[in-house]
Amino acid sequence: MGSPKKNQSNGFFASMTSGLSMFSSAIHRSVNGLIGYEGLEVINPEGGKEDAEEEALKGRWKQEERDSYWRMMQKYIGADVTSMVTLPVLIFEPMTMLQKMAELMEYSHLLDRADECDDPYMRMVYATSWAISVYYAFQRTWKPFNPILGETYEMVNHGEVTFISEQVSHHPPMSAGHAENEHFAYDVTSKLKTKFLGNSLDIYPVGRTRVTLKRDGVVLDLVPPSTKVNNLIFGRTWVDNPGEMIMTNLTTGDKAVLYFQPCGWFGAGRYEVDGYVYNAAEEPKILMTGKWNESMSYQPCDLEGEPLPGTELKEVWRLAPVPEKDKFQYTHFAHKINSFDTAPKKLLASDSRLRPDRAALEKGDLSKSGSEKSSLEERQRAEKRIREAKGHQFTPRWFDITDEMTPTPWGDLEICQYNGKYAEHRAAIDASNSIDIGDVRSAEFNPWQYGNVSEE
Repeated sequence: MGSPKKNQSNGFFASMTSGLSMFSSAIHRSVNGLIGYEGLEVINPEGGKEDAEEEALKGRWKQEERDSYWRMMQKYIGADVTSMVTLPVLIFEPMTMLQKMAELMEYSHLLDRADECDDPYMRMVYATSWAISVYYAFQRTWKPFNPILGETYEMVNHGEVTFISEQVSHHPPMSAGHAENEHFAYDVTSKLKTKFLGNSLDIYPVGRTRVTLKRDGVVLDLVPPSTKVNNLIFGRTWVDNPGEMIMTNLTTGDKAVLYFQPCGWFGAGRYEVDGYVYNAAEEPKILMTGKWNESMSYQPCDLEGEPLPGTELKEVWRLAPVPEKDKFQYTHFAHKINSFDTAPKKLLASDSRLRPDRAALEKGDLSKSGSEKSSLEERQRAEKRIREAKGHQFTPRWFDITDEMTPTPWGDLEICQYNGKYAEHRAAIDASNSIDIGDVRSAEFNPWQYGNVSEE
């Protein structure tokens, strides 16, 4: 989508779209000097001029670990490695993908503002800024744990938001999430598709994200850009999100199209986001600009995409202060997500916080984390054997897998629908005065539908 100014050579819109040519100009440096790795590319996030070999050795891996991992991973080049590779806990963070889904709620107040907003275009400004706000957290280079089938994550005590997510499929890995407060309802079905390229990984979000703003019943649909993780094995691992984010108001036809600029030569364009809010007639109404790791601003514009006279650029979102030198690059909200302070009373035994491998990693015990992770994975396989022997299929508890298929830029997706049972479950617990809450931290992690199966 573009504006009438799209083909002109000057102006804000032209300068924004000209940056798209940078997609192919990210700096690549061949590591030909490393024996056995000829032709492997290391991408310097700062675009500096350091020697490629020196840059390649700045990663988190020890030489012997790097060599071993590289030998193991070569056979997967070009493949989707979402669920087919067993990875060492060395590269993990003490959080699961279900928890990471909840990080989108940190700046949920922007959705509250969108719901309260009378201006339909400013509504889109607030909503898209909310969608962008999570990318600072998503640039972490540590991998979250893959959820066990039936695993859940619950969050309360944040902006009156209640959040529930559940792992609804193991092959392919698929998660569903629902969040709600008085202003909005958020629903997501998430299935990642990946392509391993040797020293980098492309991640395609084959998901559907919908937000319903309750005051007017407006429904928003979000299509995020893809993600690229650079320097997985050699060099400093870093994340980029080059591409297009589109948020569509399915009720009115208004649309926001934002371009996440790729990191170019000498770091040019890294983090930058530019775009417009359009009306249903595809006319630009508000320009948006900023950096996904810092802040977003907006300004009303004319039909050619130029700022309206007498208006000024106004900030709509800014990153909250973050901890300094945090081991896992966590925000304060990420720590809050891992905390039992955000857990409801009588937490589900399937909650991610209770995973023993996650808890061990959080305490810095990599050996125990690795063994606990292997044990959980074997239990998952054992439960599958029991289920298949009984001729049963796994049935999610809080979401229903529907017959609806929706196209995405990266493939079709089977939609999961929140079934409302969690709200009933939570209301019943909150209404009861006889529940012994106990020390939830000592509860045993139990996502199994056929009991807590042991290793065979």
